[in-house]
Amino acid sequence: MIIKKMRNALKLGLAQKKRFQGGFTLIEVLVIIAIIVILSGVVFINYRSSEKTLALQRAANKLAQDIRRVQEMAIAAQVCCGGTVPPGGYGIYLGNVNDTSYILYADKNNSGDYSPAGNERIETINLEQGVKISLLNPSSPSINFKPPDPTITLTGGGPVEITLVLESDTSKTKKITVNKAGLVEIE
Repeated sequence: MIIKKMRNALKLGLAQKKRFQGGFTLIEVLVIIAIIVILSGVVFINYRSSEKTLALQRAANKLAQDIRRVQEMAIAAQVCCGGTVPPGGYGIYLGNVNDTSYILYADKNNSGDYSPAGNERIETINLEQGVKISLLNPSSPSINFKPPDPTITLTGGGPVEITLVLESDTSKTKKITVNKAGLVEIE
């Protein structure tokens, strides 16, 4: 008896399945297309915004990496400037607010600070497009590493704070801080 009921239920299910087989209605297709268009629009609108935020993050990480790079150059007593190790080590100089680049230099005059006349410019590095320096504390700071320890010299003696900002949205910022021990933090 149970087997008979199961056969009847199976036959009824197959009959209903055959009766309801068909395609999509026009309304169902239009609703699906509308949902796809709306979701695509949301994704593309947010893509540009997140792309710029990512550029800011990359610029902050690159700056922190370059600070570490000059520190490593000083620790390794890297040869520069005509085959000698610069007596003042290596440093990074951040010029002014609204700049879009910074300078890596060899401290040939052992001043612990950047000056175009007494130091050799190793490289000028440009920030990501659309990113600029918005705040420097102290103004025009140099971060200098003198071998072999390396001894760290910061303009103004205290921590150096560098704030990067998106040119298109000044509410989006990244702050890089370098303390007297040479610790680099990104906030």
